[in-house]
Amino acid sequence: MKTFTLEQIAQITGGMLTKEKDVAITKIAPPLLADENTLALALGEDEIANLGNTKAHAALVPLGVNIDGFSTIEVERPRLAMMKLITMFYEEPRLNEGIHPSAVIAPTAKIGQNVSIGANVVIGENAVIGNSTKILANGYIGNDAVIGAECFFHPGVNIGDRVHVGNKVILHHGVSLGADGFSFVTENPNNIEQARKDGEIKDGDVEQVIFKIPSIGSVVIGNNVEIGANTCIDRGTIENTVIGDNTKIDNLVMIGHNCRIGKGCMIVSQVGIAGSCVIGDRVVIAGQAGLADHLSIGDDTIIAAQAGVSKSFPAKSIVVGSPAMPRKEFIKQLKIMKDAGDLISKFKKYEPLLKTFEDSINENNTAKV
Repeated sequence: MKTFTLEQIAQITGGMLTKEKDVAITKIAPPLLADENTLALALGEDEIANLGNTKAHAALVPLGVNIDGFSTIEVERPRLAMMKLITMFYEEPRLNEGIHPSAVIAPTAKIGQNVSIGANVVIGENAVIGNSTKILANGYIGNDAVIGAECFFHPGVNIGDRVHVGNKVILHHGVSLGADGFSFVTENPNNIEQARKDGEIKDGDVEQVIFKIPSIGSVVIGNNVEIGANTCIDRGTIENTVIGDNTKIDNLVMIGHNCRIGKGCMIVSQVGIAGSCVIGDRVVIAGQAGLADHLSIGDDTIIAAQAGVSKSFPAKSIVVGSPAMPRKEFIKQLKIMKDAGDLISKFKKYEPLLKTFEDSINENNTAKV
């Protein structure tokens, strides 16, 4: 069991310690789930209020919060401090040292030093595995794939042929890198091409053969990238699909062929990015947003959850809605809708008076006739 003193925790988190008494900290938890050896995480107003009902004797709190009777560690950025604490207590998944007997490794593959390869892993011809990389059970590394140093692949990761993965990359369960792109063509213009050109579908009930366009590009993943469970990144048709350094991708994300994702991006669960999009650096794409193909998104842009992005946006945009638009325009439209609702309510209120007025005019006109 890992145990830390309050002084050690204050030093690691960069916090300011106000100590009431010594406490041996063996875990961290919210105040209501804490016991005497727990550091209570009181990072917000509700958790601070719950310290009145906790069994803990010590708490991590925002800067400027001091609780009578508690040992407190005040920090300027509570969430950053929490990350450091979790890292202290985190235990990596257990794995075998060296190469498991059931692993299948091609004779031409090059395996670096201090590499761990789990049960039923398959490594293809001419693949390269960097030093200190760990590949857990049931993984597949394709022919001519290059995996950098100090990577960690959870069970069931699939890496296609010729894929390049940088150093210190984390891939979670079921990640797929390098499947063929969703790319097809018909002999004659199809409904989609007609709709894009003319805005309507003129010819229907025309059966056509759909030809697959093979993908001869690959996928290139930068350094310090983390990709969540069951995320799929397709290989490029001719050019490579590229993910920049330090980008973090959540579970269940789909990135199409030929996309180029910049550095330091955050892409949240269930995002879908169609082929040939160019995403700048430090872009945030929130959950369930969808991007049409061949778009360009500038650096430092934020795309809100469930946005339907059908056009390109410049750097530092805040994009909201479906169809997506700049946030200021979206708020303006919401205000117009609210004002329209208010006008309708007022109209309904005075509608009986208006009807009475109209009836009076009609009676006068009838009398004149």
